[in-house]
Amino acid sequence: MSATGEALTSTQYIQHHLTNLAVGEGFWTWHLDTLFVTLALGILFLGTFYKVGQKATTGVPGKFQCFVEMCIEFVNDTVKESFHGRNALIAPLSLTIFMMVILMNTMDLVPVDFIPEAAKAMGIDYMKVVPTTDLNTTFAMSLSIFALIVGFSIKVKGFGGFTKELTMNPFNHWLFIPFNFALEMVTLLAKPISLALRLFGNMYAGELIFILIALMPWYLQWGLSVPWAIFHILVIVLQGFIFMMLSMVYLSSACEEH
Repeated sequence: MSATGEALTSTQYIQHHLTNLAVGEGFWTWHLDTLFVTLALGILFLGTFYKVGQKATTGVPGKFQCFVEMCIEFVNDTVKESFHGRNALIAPLSLTIFMMVILMNTMDLVPVDFIPEAAKAMGIDYMKVVPTTDLNTTFAMSLSIFALIVGFSIKVKGFGGFTKELTMNPFNHWLFIPFNFALEMVTLLAKPISLALRLFGNMYAGELIFILIALMPWYLQWGLSVPWAIFHILVIVLQGFIFMMLSMVYLSSACEEH
């Protein structure tokens, strides 16, 4: 259904659920639903972990404290195994990436019409609630990692060392500088692009399947949506782990001196 109450065709229904609540034009378009949901999830993540940290006990932990400790230990062990440099930022960054990507992905498990219908009742025509199905979100995260890659490379190797890495590899001769630079730039730029598109593509496809299931008769929806949701839980966690893992590998490589 649209905001005005008339029935939508299948194509209109899909387009409606894949449209962001946006303001502005062109480059300065803001997806308000993506910003709001991401901000709410960020506050939930930080507030919850802070509260658990404040109330943590040395005795037998509660179930939620145990869950938080398991997440922290898992990320910490993964960082120790994958990141070979020394940087105090990597562990908290990895935990933030892992938990935030999972939380944003988990919004895909909310029934397709639940939040959009509630928003429509408040006069909001569009409400796309899965931030990772918005390219703006995935590219913003991947570009942040890209900025850290460049920053760490310059910090560890110096500007001259970073420039030499881009121009003198794989062929260490000045005649091959243009070829080396083109090859290394493609490799460097492929990192944020692949990070963003992998996460976006997997979550967008999952959301689209949920929308297609919602178009079916009500007596078929549960039989299809529940198995897909159970399988999708694996995708949600796996995508969070992959994004975190690749980010650590890229940053580890940037911190290595050659």
